[in-house]
Amino acid sequence: MSNVFEFVAESRGQSGTSAARVVRRKGRVPAVVYGGHVNPVLLSLSHNEVLKHLVHESVYSHVLDLTIDGKAEKVVLKALQRHPAKPIVLHMDFMRVNMQEVIKVHVPIHFKGVDVCLGVKAGGLLMPLMSDIEVTCLPGVLPEFIEIDITRLNVGDSVHLHDLTPPAGVQFVALLHAHDEEQDLALVRIAASSVAPAPTAE
Repeated sequence: MSNVFEFVAESRGQSGTSAARVVRRKGRVPAVVYGGHVNPVLLSLSHNEVLKHLVHESVYSHVLDLTIDGKAEKVVLKALQRHPAKPIVLHMDFMRVNMQEVIKVHVPIHFKGVDVCLGVKAGGLLMPLMSDIEVTCLPGVLPEFIEIDITRLNVGDSVHLHDLTPPAGVQFVALLHAHDEEQDLALVRIAASSVAPAPTAE
């Protein structure tokens, strides 16, 4: 995990929709931090600073430094609410982490070999079926992403969760449910193109 993300927040006293609107009018994002056997704390963060961090995909799968009123804590970003039509972050949920206790986090999927994939070169369509995978691990070994090599996939082939080898110290949450085939998620497949080939002139 090469990137370091530092969020600076201020505690706030009032909760509710009206209080959140007041926070947003000041150019800040209402938020909450919870977990760690400590009471939840309501927060506000600079909206501009939040947007700068969110351009990095890995912020969603990193242990973050959250400083609240000058006191630093280790957290992960658990939930993010955006405006449906505007580039505005409406609310954020942070969860405290203990570096000695396992956590569950959704980690993004990266596809390797898209430009040389056998099925794509043969006219097939790359169809990602999942954008992330829920993993459980200690915070110190949390991966930025899970890479899937699709180079050798042909038309009709797919990759399921059980086909992947997780990084050391990491487990896929869905596969912890032993003998449950429904949990073996399909992650990506190469579908046949629906466009019929042009007829050959006689």
